[in-house]
Amino acid sequence: MFNLNDFLDPVNIPFLSNDEIYREGQIGKTISIYEDHFPDLEDIDIIIMGCNETRGNGNSKGNEHGTDPIRKEFYSLYLWHKNIRVADIGNVKIGAELSDTYAALKTVSAELLKHGKKIIILGGSHDLTLAQYDAYRSQSKIIEVTGVDAYIDLSMDNPIKSSNFLMEILTGEPNYIRHYNHIGFQSYYVHPRMLETMDKLRFDCYRLGKVKENIEEMEPVMRTSDMLSFDLSSLGATTFMEGSSPNGFNGEEACSLMRFAGMSEKMQSVGIYGYDQTRDPYNTLAKQVSQMLWYYIDGIYFGRLEADLSDKQMFNECHIAFGNIDTTFIQSLKTGRWWMRMPDDKYIPCSQTDFNQAGNNEIPERWLRIQERN
Repeated sequence: MFNLNDFLDPVNIPFLSNDEIYREGQIGKTISIYEDHFPDLEDIDIIIMGCNETRGNGNSKGNEHGTDPIRKEFYSLYLWHKNIRVADIGNVKIGAELSDTYAALKTVSAELLKHGKKIIILGGSHDLTLAQYDAYRSQSKIIEVTGVDAYIDLSMDNPIKSSNFLMEILTGEPNYIRHYNHIGFQSYYVHPRMLETMDKLRFDCYRLGKVKENIEEMEPVMRTSDMLSFDLSSLGATTFMEGSSPNGFNGEEACSLMRFAGMSEKMQSVGIYGYDQTRDPYNTLAKQVSQMLWYYIDGIYFGRLEADLSDKQMFNECHIAFGNIDTTFIQSLKTGRWWMRMPDDKYIPCSQTDFNQAGNNEIPERWLRIQERN
């Protein structure tokens, strides 16, 4: 792994800890942190880095300590899973131009992904998702992407980068997006024709209210994804950041989504974007994001318990016919998660709802959508 600290600024631990010493078991005492010396990442499972770039949101260059309130809260939590090794490698240096910051974030991310590390990016404006995706594109890797956002950032009539970056990701050439899922959009913020376009492209968009009705339905979505971009605008302002939408996910729901992301064996990178300390006077949102990180780690621990699909003794197997289709559903005895067999004999992640629908002689919507894409 080449010298990444050329692109990174170290963490100021005395600033974060108020010059106090972290107690035994706290994350700040347990994880590897880039302070005076860059940590050895050889045996590290999860790598956290900040990127305080905000120019893509139409703001000024950025704030030196932009995401540090999140770190401050995260370090004070207790790490329950000591066998999951975490490192914090500091903040990506802000470039002279926005494109320079993109390039630095892409370079660091691509190098870490190449070595099989799971990465968490704390941002910064939501357009940093471009650099997160470019890390995969630079390796010609075809991926499935999931976004969590109140908006669908395809507004070509808006010059603000954070409002239109999704167009470049979904339509840029060469394109390495196999599939895109959008979780938590709020209908009054989205033009109907935009949803029609997403549907024609066979992308899956899940309305906020539908997701809140049964958030467990999002677990299979996360299980098939390689990359997650989570915009904090998807959280409700009644609980969180000043100036946000009054509607959105609550704290427990946000933590559930992050836990699902952690449980996914495929998920390699997670970006959490949109934190602005000037709109978080009581550190409420910083506390929320720190707990989302905690649940992501918890999800990784839980996901590692899963048996291999070839280990038949660890799964309940159910043969079901619906319509003219005969298929098989399997459920893990370890985690309770479900898979269904498609016509090509591949098993794809699904939910108990899909199983129940098939048992009632209905074709599950997830089945139909995948067949349409195929």
